[in-house]
Amino acid sequence: MAVTWPDEVDEVLRGDLTCAVAYVTPAGGAVVSAVSPIGLRDRTAGTVGFTTSLGFGRKLERMKRDPRVALAYHAREHGIGDLGNPRFVLVQGTASFDPTPDQDALDRIGDQSVPYLGRPRRGVFWDRWLHAYYADRVLVTVMVERIVVWPDLDAAGTPEIFGAASPSVEPEPQRPPAKGAGARVDVAKTAARVAELPHRLLAYRQADGYPAVVPVQVAGSSDRRAHAGGGIVMTVPAGVPQGGRRAGLLAHAYRPQLIGLESRQCTGWLEVSGTAAVYAPHTAAGFKAPPNKTILLLANGFLARRGLARARKTGRAEAVR
Repeated sequence: MAVTWPDEVDEVLRGDLTCAVAYVTPAGGAVVSAVSPIGLRDRTAGTVGFTTSLGFGRKLERMKRDPRVALAYHAREHGIGDLGNPRFVLVQGTASFDPTPDQDALDRIGDQSVPYLGRPRRGVFWDRWLHAYYADRVLVTVMVERIVVWPDLDAAGTPEIFGAASPSVEPEPQRPPAKGAGARVDVAKTAARVAELPHRLLAYRQADGYPAVVPVQVAGSSDRRAHAGGGIVMTVPAGVPQGGRRAGLLAHAYRPQLIGLESRQCTGWLEVSGTAAVYAPHTAAGFKAPPNKTILLLANGFLARRGLARARKTGRAEAVR
C-alpha cells in the first residue's frame, strides 16, 4: 500500500526550493548533495521526485546499484510554500529513473520548474549551449518507504513517522577504512568553510540499509591535517548512531531561483558519543556561483557538457542506461 502524508507535510514537499538527497556507497557510507525537487510528489501513488543530468551521472550509477535513497527537506527560504512551516522532513524510499525520457516528459519537467527556477533561456545560442543541461535531464522517482517528520528544522523532539517503522536498533559501528580513519584534507580550512554556510547536513547508513540525513551544528576543528583523532567538531541530534562509521557531509547556501549558490561536500569518518561528534574529512569539494543568471547558465552548460562527455568516454552513461 502506498505511503501517504498529511497536508502540512505535503506543503513542505510542494514548496521547498531545494532539498538534500543521499545515497549509499558500496563501502557502506553515504553521499549527500543538494537538488531541486521542484514540487515533484504524488500522494496517491506515494512518490516524490527530483531531476538530475546524465552529465552528473555518478549519483545515478550509485542509485542503480543500490536504489535506497533519502531526501531531506530542511529549509523554507526562497520556496513557494509556507515560510513559517518549521518541520524537518526526511523521506526514505527506493529510487528509479528513465535515463532516456521523451520530449513530452522533458517539457513537463520544464513547465513544473518555472515557479521555482524561473523560465528557461531560449534562443539559438542558449538552446545549443544548454542542450546537455536541459535535454539530458533525468527524472528520478522515489517510491516512499517512510517519512520521518520532526517538529522543527533542528530535528529535535520526537518525530512523527508515516509508512514503515524506523529500525528498532541502531547500526553497529563500522570497521575503519584500510587507509585509516584520520582526516586526509586540511581540517581547519574545511571546518571553517563548512561552518560559514547556513545549512549543514550529515548522511549515514541506517541498520535497514537506507541512508538518513540530519542537520548538524559545527563548533570548529580539533586538529589539523592527518592527525589521529582530529576533525570537524559537531553537535548532532539525538538518535544518530554511536561509534564510528563512514558518513557524508553537505554544507550549502542558496538564493532565489538558485541564482547564487555555494556548496561544500565531504566524505569521511564520523565518531559519535552522545550528541557530540568529530568528523574526519577524507575528501572535500565545492563550488561558489555568483548571483548572476547569465553566468550561472553558462557554468551549468559547461559543467553538464563536460560531465556528459566524461560519462560517455568512461562508459558511465551507457552503464546508467
